[in-house]
Amino acid sequence: MARNDFRRSPPPPPRRGRAEEPSSSAFGRLIRRLFVWGASLALLGLLALAVAVGLTAQSLPDFEEIKTTQSEQMIVVRARDGTQLVSLGPSYGKWVPYDQIPQVMKDAMLSTEDKRYYSHVGIDPIGLARSFKVRLEEGKWKQGGSTITQQLARTVFLNNSRTFGRKLREAVLSLALEWNFSKDQILELYLNKVYFGGGAYGIDSASRKFFGHPGTEITLPEAAIIAGLVKAPSHYAPTADAEAAVGRGTVVLGLMATNGKISQAEAASTDLTKIKFAQETGQNSVRYFTDWALPQLDLLLGETDQPIEVWTTLDVKLQNEATNAIQNNVPKGAQGAMVSMDRDGAVLALVGGTDYVTSNYNRAVNAVRQPGSAWKLFVYLAALEAGYTPNAEVIDEPVTIDGWSPRNSTGDFAGKIDVRTAFAYSKNTVAAQLGQEVGFSAVAAMAKRFGISTPISTVPSMVLGTNEVRLIDMTRAFASISAKGAAVEPYGIVKVTTTDGKVLYQRQRQGTSALVPAYVASGITDMLQTAVSIGTGRAAQIGRPVAGKTGTTTANKDGWFLGFSSGVTTGVWMGRDDDRPVPGLQGGTAPARAFASFMKAAVANRPVEKFETDATLPAWQLEPDDEMLMSGAPEDYYYVDEQGDLVNPEQPAEVPAERPVPDNRSQSPGRAPPAANEDFLNEATGRVRPAERARPN
Repeated sequence: MARNDFRRSPPPPPRRGRAEEPSSSAFGRLIRRLFVWGASLALLGLLALAVAVGLTAQSLPDFEEIKTTQSEQMIVVRARDGTQLVSLGPSYGKWVPYDQIPQVMKDAMLSTEDKRYYSHVGIDPIGLARSFKVRLEEGKWKQGGSTITQQLARTVFLNNSRTFGRKLREAVLSLALEWNFSKDQILELYLNKVYFGGGAYGIDSASRKFFGHPGTEITLPEAAIIAGLVKAPSHYAPTADAEAAVGRGTVVLGLMATNGKISQAEAASTDLTKIKFAQETGQNSVRYFTDWALPQLDLLLGETDQPIEVWTTLDVKLQNEATNAIQNNVPKGAQGAMVSMDRDGAVLALVGGTDYVTSNYNRAVNAVRQPGSAWKLFVYLAALEAGYTPNAEVIDEPVTIDGWSPRNSTGDFAGKIDVRTAFAYSKNTVAAQLGQEVGFSAVAAMAKRFGISTPISTVPSMVLGTNEVRLIDMTRAFASISAKGAAVEPYGIVKVTTTDGKVLYQRQRQGTSALVPAYVASGITDMLQTAVSIGTGRAAQIGRPVAGKTGTTTANKDGWFLGFSSGVTTGVWMGRDDDRPVPGLQGGTAPARAFASFMKAAVANRPVEKFETDATLPAWQLEPDDEMLMSGAPEDYYYVDEQGDLVNPEQPAEVPAERPVPDNRSQSPGRAPPAANEDFLNEATGRVRPAERARPN
């Protein structure tokens, strides 16, 4: 029987490292799979992107439609009598075709914003990589990496939010724009639509606004200035800061030289300081008011892009009077600001500086400065609330509090005087004693109660006005005194309508709340009137009752006058922006004169009003005997606790256990409410009169 003899080859010898081959093969297979999957996902992503770009490109408006598309909202601002104050919104100038745009303008813009413009497809990978590199190195975004095409997409179709979704839409739109239009068309759209500051959109509007001629006549120095504005229009615009605009333009010239658009010699020889900027027209002090009032539309209306008309509280005649009063009285080299309110808080005039064109910084609402003795309003309010009266006796004498020894401006001391006189002549030593007596926290709480919105320190020197405040807040506080102690809130917008008359917002009458009792408001009004009649504010007299207070800070750096008459409250501040001394500046000089000049016009058509300074005091304050001590009405006044917080008189605070009120008083119905400390309690119940208190050594 035949037998099959299979000869098998001997197995090959084992290779070195054979035992490691399975794991190496598995790793290789993993890498290959990842590569395949990655490539597949990338292809799918590119396909999805291509579809998105294609669909977007089909939905884009044509070139002519994009030309007519406008950004921003038109706002017509009207005075209280309906006259138009200003029309705000985009200014586009005339359209400049690509072949009429000066080459230096194109070169300046491309060198500054997108030097690889003609080589990318709407998105610049190199620019994006550099942007991410800077982000990783410095921890924040400093280079946006946006191309001109992306900026056009954002200007025409999107907003400036920094979300990932918006950036993705921007990228798709940029690719679609490059798909639909030529590079020259995109650059033409961009240069005619980008925002350059000062309300100017497009190079023609910017050229006319800043240089006074059409965009077709732009020179190299002007092109450098205009191209530099895109980075930060509100900061670099010549109308806001000509020096900053020139500095940025110098940077643009350097970029043009680096990119070969001009020679280094040409860049060095171009003197931007010799540029003559066009004089601003149509800008006046009204813009200080609109700059304050219009941002409030975001709260009143929410989002809306339709053209609107805003009816305001501004009185055109009084605005002009306020402007003239500041300009005619402010010391040379100094600035001035004024706020005037009607009795309900309606702002009648608001001036934030001597010249809006020169400086649009609004000192009436944004600047924080020390008020000096004008702050004593809150010190004496706290003292009146604690039981003092204008006739109460005090002693003007040297005083030291925690190592601090205030001096009077005259350098001397009057001895025994009454509270009214101490206030009228702004005695610092008396204010310091009162502040210590009622509590510095009580003074701070009083200031907050009356609308001071800036931080308040409670160191002893605070009684002399060392805390920084805003003019509009101080004016509001004095307006609340004019309103007999009722809260007053400044406002500037009465009504908002569409251009066809549809009402979008109508201000409703606001309820009022008492900040202090009537007798406290009457007492401080009495003292404010005396300060103008015989005290430091005599220059503010206008031939009818006026109540007010001066304020002067150390080395005459700030001068204030705030006061009211016939329902109109006006505050004036003067000083230098750099906080340097102003020789001769005091609250009772230039500020008081500006106040008087304005107020004569402000109240000319109003009846003369006498101040109510004879309000009846609560019985607990008038009568010292035990019977009357126990019959005062708690609802007659407010008081503050140890932290300086206002306590509701209808819900008396509990007396601290460590300082109980004697039983014969605490159980008596109708007694004055318990105070935060023994001194206040003694005075509130009449057991110790202000004149009987121990004086500091």
